[in-house]
Amino acid sequence: MTDIRRTVLWVVFTMSLVLLWDGWQKHNGHPSMFSPAAPKAVATAPSAPGATGVPTPAALPGAAALAGTPTPAAAVQANEKVQVKTDVLNVTLDTLGGDVSRVELLSYLDAPEPGLFDPILELVGIKQKHAVERKPIVLLDAATRSYKAQTGLVGSQGEQLPTHNTLMSVVPGERTLKDGMNELTVRMESPVVGGVKLVKTFTFKRGDYVVGVRHEVVNAGAAAVTPQVYVQLVRDGVAGPQGSSFTSTFTGPALYNDSTKFHKVEFSDIDKGKAEIEKHADNGWVSMVQHYFASAWLHNGAGQREFFVNQVKGAVPTQYAVGMVFTMPTLAPGASQSRDDQLFVGPLEEKKLAALAPGLELAKDYGIFAILAKPLFWLLEKLHGMLGNWGWAIIALVVLLKAAFYWLNASAYRSMAKMKAVGPKIQAMRERLKDKPQEMQQEMMRIYKEEKVNPVGGCLPILLQMPFFMGLYWVLLSSVEMRGAPWLGWITDLSTKDPYFILPILMTLSSLLQVALGPKSPDPMQAKMMWFMPLAFSFMFFVFPSGLVLYWLTNNILSIAQQWMINKQLGVTN
Repeated sequence: MTDIRRTVLWVVFTMSLVLLWDGWQKHNGHPSMFSPAAPKAVATAPSAPGATGVPTPAALPGAAALAGTPTPAAAVQANEKVQVKTDVLNVTLDTLGGDVSRVELLSYLDAPEPGLFDPILELVGIKQKHAVERKPIVLLDAATRSYKAQTGLVGSQGEQLPTHNTLMSVVPGERTLKDGMNELTVRMESPVVGGVKLVKTFTFKRGDYVVGVRHEVVNAGAAAVTPQVYVQLVRDGVAGPQGSSFTSTFTGPALYNDSTKFHKVEFSDIDKGKAEIEKHADNGWVSMVQHYFASAWLHNGAGQREFFVNQVKGAVPTQYAVGMVFTMPTLAPGASQSRDDQLFVGPLEEKKLAALAPGLELAKDYGIFAILAKPLFWLLEKLHGMLGNWGWAIIALVVLLKAAFYWLNASAYRSMAKMKAVGPKIQAMRERLKDKPQEMQQEMMRIYKEEKVNPVGGCLPILLQMPFFMGLYWVLLSSVEMRGAPWLGWITDLSTKDPYFILPILMTLSSLLQVALGPKSPDPMQAKMMWFMPLAFSFMFFVFPSGLVLYWLTNNILSIAQQWMINKQLGVTN
């Protein structure tokens, strides 16, 4: 019998790394190795202004005449961009419909990714070092990503009312949140359309990623009207640096209500008409989620709402919308009615999200390991609060996990040590009986029984721990707190790769040392594979975020220390 334990472990290790690599490739915008080749992109003309429409008739009553309605050329030429700046947001409002057309997150800076070896070439003077300008992350961007937040009105009987295609006027006022100010407001007014006037008031607060949006509906006509307010998020289907696979985070629409809870919708399901959602509830919210950040329309007050998610009619390139529709009370002529909604545009910080709306913290995607990842992140946050550094908090958390699994690991390493001790005897037996495979198998089993060695004894304990370490992997992959977080010296951002590859090199050396401490395979080919596999997969760690490599390296070092101690206790030569 060959070394079953070793084979199983290497299969698990190999598949884990392959899946990690595939997820990381998708995370960086490259196609999955398991997906069919995508069709070649076809060049398309820019979408016509106003091509984005309100939801389809099936989703939104009375919207049939508006879906895909082009905006008049005069309105396009007359629209104005209103810049609003707070301490955390730089927002562009468009008077064409009162859209939120661009949002910069001032506390989260981005920078062009350097070439793989640029930091080393700059260090040795081969390449001139250039200062990299770090710019705020742009989340909503109607110009380049067709990503925007929109609201408007439709009539319950199909009446033409002010929509996001209606040109509005902006009331003069302060546009910058200055020192000493805690909030500022921007007011936009529509003309009377269908006897109804819509007034939008945006409220921005200091230190807040939530924008208050008040919709005041005025019936300026001669007949009663029952308006419906819709709120929606529209974006293209390009995942960019975030994908959706076993190890990369989700990009796309997500909805929540107390009945069905958190529900993600893949862009591909929308394309195929397979997107299934609960359309009616008296609570809930909608969002567009991506790696580290999200936008969401919130309305925490109880009240019936209709949810929709669809492909925007007539939009080029393809765009997707997710939103809610609220029916307002019937307004008599001259009457008015207001309702307040909230637009969140910001980072996925669990505690703050949970305080904003029920279930909003679920927008932070932990994948299939959420049940383990959430308590691990809670513990990681506590450690960060004590140590003040996310890098040291990662190390401390791995130490605690290894301590929790100490006896389980000890059982595995004792089994490995015993396998290593009987290795010479097994090798001699294989040489003696190499022409008698059946007898060799029987003799091998006799030796294992005599020496009280279980060939798969080291496998089960490690398999039992894998979900916990995969959960921690998801924590580090999904947590926006890692962005820009320094650790030590040259590691200035735990969410990016090690610029000088020091951690990946140490990771590779530690993996080779683990092979040296483990039992040697009696099969020469397997023995060579044992040394080749760490080298073959080490290249992935050269492009992984340094926080993830730090986690794996710490785990390896602690495993090596425990295995060395057990080998020494059992008198096994290391």
